[in-house]
Amino acid sequence: MKILGVNGSPRGERSATLRLIATVLEGAKENGAEVDVVNLIDLDIRFRNACSACFQEGRCAEDDDFPELYAKIKAADGLVLGSPVYIDHVTGQMKLLIDRMADGIQCQALTGKYGCSVSTSGDHAEQAVVTYLNHFLQMLGATPVGGLGVAIRKDQNALVRAEADAHELGKTLTEAIRTRRQYPEIEAFHRRFQEKFKAVITGAKPEWPGDYERWVDQAWVW
Repeated sequence: MKILGVNGSPRGERSATLRLIATVLEGAKENGAEVDVVNLIDLDIRFRNACSACFQEGRCAEDDDFPELYAKIKAADGLVLGSPVYIDHVTGQMKLLIDRMADGIQCQALTGKYGCSVSTSGDHAEQAVVTYLNHFLQMLGATPVGGLGVAIRKDQNALVRAEADAHELGKTLTEAIRTRRQYPEIEAFHRRFQEKFKAVITGAKPEWPGDYERWVDQAWVW
């Protein structure tokens, strides 16, 4: 069982967000998982201009670090996404990654995988960021098992107290992967999402053959 943490903080190794991610991964490791973490600030991930090469050809046209990271994400059984709050939202580093994974949404690239999200803030919006990141996981086909947001400036001891919950979240993630746990409301979301994109994919078959082939391989269309 492989679980990958993705840290969207520009502070990288010095970030409070990484501390939460690392604690989640510690809990997962204690429960038998092989864990790894990447700091997006250390990678060369560029913005794209909606070229649609990933839809049309099944590959990324940009020669940067994204394809290797994307392969690592798809190879993992579980993901831990983390971002501090930057003006009420995720950081630019995390948003670049999200935008570059557009074809992963249409292809439901993380179907069958699980994940969770964490966020830190000064005093607000950390829960909104957790909700957004977990929603992104759902759009990729994954099943989020929970999340944790911490407002650090409201209480200087908040991060320390949150570590117990983060550790437990890591254990929950591994148990969900191991038992293939199902959440009825998330399963219903996935069914609705697949129906939505089934119409998009079959209608766009000549334009997006790479995505269409993925759906055929998964027996979602035939």
